Amino acid sequence: MIYLYYTDQFMGYNFGPEHPMQPARLMLTNRLIEEFGFLSGLDVERVIPYYASYDDLLAVHDSHYVDAVRSEEPSRSFGLDDYDNPAFPGIYDSSRLIAGASREAAERIVQEDCSAFNFAGGLHHAMPSRASGFCVFNDAALGIFALQKRFGRILYIDIDAHHGDGVQQIFYSDPRVLTVSIHETGKHLFPGTGFVEELGQGEGMGYSVNVPLPVNASDQAFRLAFEEVVPPLFDWFRPEVVVAQLGVDAHYADRMTGLKMTLSGYQYLVKRIRELADQRAAGRVLALGGGGYNLEVVPYAWAMAFQLLRGREMPLDLPAWWVDFIQSHVHRTPVCLPDPLEISPAEEARVLGELEGTIHDLKSLLSEIHGIF
Repeated sequence: MIYLYYTDQFMGYNFGPEHPMQPARLMLTNRLIEEFGFLSGLDVERVIPYYASYDDLLAVHDSHYVDAVRSEEPSRSFGLDDYDNPAFPGIYDSSRLIAGASREAAERIVQEDCSAFNFAGGLHHAMPSRASGFCVFNDAALGIFALQKRFGRILYIDIDAHHGDGVQQIFYSDPRVLTVSIHETGKHLFPGTGFVEELGQGEGMGYSVNVPLPVNASDQAFRLAFEEVVPPLFDWFRPEVVVAQLGVDAHYADRMTGLKMTLSGYQYLVKRIRELADQRAAGRVLALGGGGYNLEVVPYAWAMAFQLLRGREMPLDLPAWWVDFIQSHVHRTPVCLPDPLEISPAEEARVLGELEGTIHDLKSLLSEIHGIF
């Protein structure tokens, strides 16, 4: 069974018309899932989420910060007055609705051994005491804390182009949570973190794993990074449940990053996460959205992710409504599978060579700590 979390009230999470994170991507994802007919199966149920309470939020966030968000006033010290995270009317309620969706989804997994998808979630940059990177409340961390009511080993995997720094920091000392992030190198991209040396601290040493990718990393690089690192971590850690942040901003059409993933590459990663969760975690997956700023790409990718989480393939034919919508707004045929992209052999070789060195360094560090690899 998989539960899909959605309400039109998610659209209230809106930083303004000029902001890169447009809430329309959520409405379009839901509409596309409906148009494909993915909600008609007996294995699917759509859920209207509840708001996380003030006390719920305190599992992750400092009370002073929650109070600042609730006041809806600009506050530089809490990260609420810059271009990335401007305070807006309704910011508290819209943020705690997304957080509540991920928390409730986690509780369902605790109770029912199911899967759940909150594509409005995945706000992985939010810190305990400040907003960051378009993220106000860290719903992923809130979901993980809810899962810890039952599960002692939780694997968090993040394929967003940006490093999942907020989740990493919150669980940096916790050996019950293994955080794995595959992302564009922080040498060139926000938040400037996520290097292989960031391995955790105290009892959590070796439970934070980062694979920073070179600029222009394509599907082949993502596959190499994933297959060299992630399956061995599943085998070693033996997670009881998986939390997957499925951001789409690594796609080549996303102007916010410098990566070159295609929809086929994204499909591959989501399928592999699903397969590994089936093999090692009894099929329990809490899937979240995340980054992704191209309105032509994100709804299709998340609709595909939902279908893959159900263990089904993506249909080859696009709904007529979607074709008409994209053609009328961007004046071209919608991006869909197989979505090919040619990379020059020289650039591919450069990227893979640099990545192989990064993976070697990471494996050496983890072997010293845990004897993995």
